[in-house]
Amino acid sequence: MEGKRGWGFYVLGAVFALFVLFLYGPIVTIGILSFQGPEGGLTFPMRGWSTHWFFDLFEQQAVGDFWGAFYRSVTLGLMVMVTTVVVSVMAGLAFRRRFFGASWLFYLTVASLIIPSILVSLGVGLMFNIAGIDVHWSTSGFGSQLTWTLPFGLLIMFAVFNRFDKSYEEAARDLGASPWQTVRHVVLPIIGPSLIGVALFGFTLSYDEFARTLLTAGSYNTLPLEIFGMTTNVTTPVLYALGTMTTVFSFLIIGGALGGVALMRRRRSRAPSDAGRGMV
Repeated sequence: MEGKRGWGFYVLGAVFALFVLFLYGPIVTIGILSFQGPEGGLTFPMRGWSTHWFFDLFEQQAVGDFWGAFYRSVTLGLMVMVTTVVVSVMAGLAFRRRFFGASWLFYLTVASLIIPSILVSLGVGLMFNIAGIDVHWSTSGFGSQLTWTLPFGLLIMFAVFNRFDKSYEEAARDLGASPWQTVRHVVLPIIGPSLIGVALFGFTLSYDEFARTLLTAGSYNTLPLEIFGMTTNVTTPVLYALGTMTTVFSFLIIGGALGGVALMRRRRSRAPSDAGRGMV
């Protein structure tokens, strides 16, 4: 009886399959259309198969600046990633102890997640104009995106440190480690996989962000803004080829992060056995 599957199992399976199709169907469709032949258009039916539009990406475009926008998005994503990791770890360590105004500071930080993104973009742009600072993707764009990534990084660090066993730190201090040595050699290696997750979260949120960058990027577009602007001008599958390449790039970043986590866990699992052999 336990081996039999009721109708509910197949209903849930069908619902899940429809959800996956809804989630990845547009990505697959764009990927297929990007392999249109030289005479291909933006819709089905396909007019031959080729990689013509991928090679066309590397040529001078009449409309749009693909590689400049890609460079700016990657650079901005790395800036946001590093800042998010550093600030999130420091904030997570700080919030382990109660201090005056901790609750209000937490609520103010998380509140940026529920404020409409376009209003955040408008507000940051106005602040930079009032301060006399040029609106630019590396300054105002950087600040507006941090209002999106930092709350997520902080929430992840809260969850990590709530499960952190403080006995490891106590043991390190008993052995004479300084506070910095305890953080560097004990705390950071233990929470290392979580830091990779925060870094991945920060980079991908920045790389894909549109609304909070719309009014803060200045005269130079990031890749999402460039793609949006080109949808009204580009009438060839080169736009789909760009979407396919950026999607592959995103999956490579995710795969690299998962590989880093797996490597850290493998090294951690080998550490006790290596220590035991050293004692023998």
